[in-house]
Order: sequence, then C-alpha cells, then structure tokens
Amino acid sequence: MNLIFQDQQQLIEATGYLPAVSLIMPFHPVMASKRDLEYQLKRAMEKIESQLMEQYPRDRAIPVIEKIRKLINTLNYNTHKKSVAIFASPLIEKVYYLDVAIEEKIVVDSSFEIRDLIYSQKQVIQYLVLLLSAEKSRMFLGNCSSFLLIKSNVPASVYAYENDVPEKVGKFSDPAARKEVMLDKFLLHMDQGLSLVLKAYPFPVFVLGAERVLGHFRQITHNEKSIVGYVHGNFLDATESEIRGVLRPYLDNWQQVRQTDLINKVKAAGEENKLSKGIREVWKASTGRNARLLAVEKGFIYPARQAAEPGSIYRDTAIDNNPFYIKDAVDDVMEKVLAGGGDVQFVEDGSLKDYGHIALIRYY
Repeated sequence: MNLIFQDQQQLIEATGYLPAVSLIMPFHPVMASKRDLEYQLKRAMEKIESQLMEQYPRDRAIPVIEKIRKLINTLNYNTHKKSVAIFASPLIEKVYYLDVAIEEKIVVDSSFEIRDLIYSQKQVIQYLVLLLSAEKSRMFLGNCSSFLLIKSNVPASVYAYENDVPEKVGKFSDPAARKEVMLDKFLLHMDQGLSLVLKAYPFPVFVLGAERVLGHFRQITHNEKSIVGYVHGNFLDATESEIRGVLRPYLDNWQQVRQTDLINKVKAAGEENKLSKGIREVWKASTGRNARLLAVEKGFIYPARQAAEPGSIYRDTAIDNNPFYIKDAVDDVMEKVLAGGGDVQFVEDGSLKDYGHIALIRYY
C-alpha cells in the first residue's frame, strides 16, 4: 500500500530501513480502565520486541522498538473510539483511532498493510427486529447475547388510530374496509417509528408478522433499504429464544446479511446524492471528514499515477522511480477514510460492479 510517497516506500523496502511493524488492537477507554489498557499494551509490546529481536539484528530492531514505545506512551486515553492502529518503521510512525471493533493483530514485515487492519474488524452482529400484527407492534435491538425492547413515542396499538380513519370510511364502508384503512394507518405510523429508531441504530432490520400484515407493510414502508428479511408468522408474544430460532438462518450467514445491508445503504446514498462511485470519484471525495463509509470489493486494486489536475489520478501499471506513482490507490483511499474518522467495509467481488467496484457514502 502507499501510506507514503513512492520514493519513501522504496527506502523502507531497502534492507537498511526494515522492519515495519503494525499493531492493531482494541482500545476503548470509555469501556475499559486505563490500567487494563496499559496492561494489554504492555503484553503487545513484549510480543513485538520478541519478534523484532528474533528476526532482525539488534541495531535494526532497537530503533523501531523505541519508536513504538514512544507512540504507545503518548496514546490518547480521552478518545471515544473503540480501537487503535499503530504503524512504525525507522522512517514512518502513524496512529489511527478507529470507531470499529477489531481483533488484536501484530505484523512484523517489510511494509504496512491497511487491508490487514480492515480484515481485523470483528464481526459485530447487531440488528433490529420489528414484530407486527394487525393490532400491535413491538421492536427490539438484538445482538449475540441480548434483546432490548425499544420504546417509541409512536403508539404501538392499531386502536390508537381509530379516530384517524376518514369519516366517509367510518360511516359508510363495511367493517372489513374500515379495518384495512386502520391497518394501513397503523403500519404507516410503525414505519415512521422505525425511521426514527434507525437514526440512532442504523442496523439491518428483520420484520416478522402474518403474511397479510407484511404484505401491507411492504407496500407502505419507506425503509425498504434497511430491511434484510421478512419472516411470516405470529411472533408478537414469542419468547426471545423463539425469535432467535426463526432468525437463525440469517444470523448463521451474517456476512451475507451485512453485505446485503451495505449494498442497500449504497443504493440509498445514491438516491440521496450522497454517493461517490468509481475510484476516481472516490479518490477526490475521500479527503477530509466527509467520508462516512467506504465499500470496496475484496479483490479490487488500482495502480495509478497522480494527474496534473489536483485531486485526480489515472490508471498506470508502469513501475518506475516517479514519486507520483501509486502502487494501489484503493489502499490510499482506505487510509484517508480511516484517518478522517470514516469506516471501511469489504464486499465480495462483483457486488459493486455497477459502481465501479468501489463506492463512498458521504455525510453530505
């Protein structure tokens, strides 16, 4: 990857400027005491020192060890982020605070790999469950260990909307027609409540209910881009265990659920004019703090060269000593998004073919 200009990268790859060390680990001061974090960092430092002294001569290992110690000693314990990535070599030192949960990983190699950082992200399973019937509704926030009932300001009973039924329908229509109108009014308000919840918990949504009720809901919902599954049945009074049971096929294939949700978010951002697609658009848009979420196919790479026009690149596979050559522009984009506080997610190859294999969701 190109964390630095190509001429510096060539220096790092020269024998005298090795090694490069990457330390990626959980770092969430809001949830863990400083003492516990310092202990975890101490253990990680011992592993790094052992590897460096074993793999490299002392005169090459010691300067990098000292640099990493300095970076660890100056970490920000007031951050609200969840993890940290530290990169160090005899020439380079970088620290990123990330808003994603990751597994601890230590890499001692000849270069830094930003993709290692992305692959180290934990598979955090979080989702919303909307239970619907023709009369009532309940909503839960679910994860691997618990279900939390979400209370909404929106009335969760169809009878709360009885007075909203138009007078003509109320007086002159048959009872079945009145029930249909009340049901649609009720489901519309439930969908509005879901919209509010999604602003606080932007997770994949499962909607469970009778086939007839879900048929009505699918016609009126404005949150179709967040819904990853519909399950038919009467679950309003079901236990947590029973709900988890019917969701098991989805939860066992969470990677596919996550990818479906991510592609839906990309589509929604395009409709809201908050999407940059294709490497050249994404390259321009990734600088600064307007990058919210980068979606990229796992196998997509883009060797490039900086163009004369500021902020522009073009494909170029020729390897020479030109400092404007970029080994992989995708890695550079991922680094810029993470440095700006955004998130990066991989999807399977071909999933973003309609978007040039890479897409960036912007805040505005």
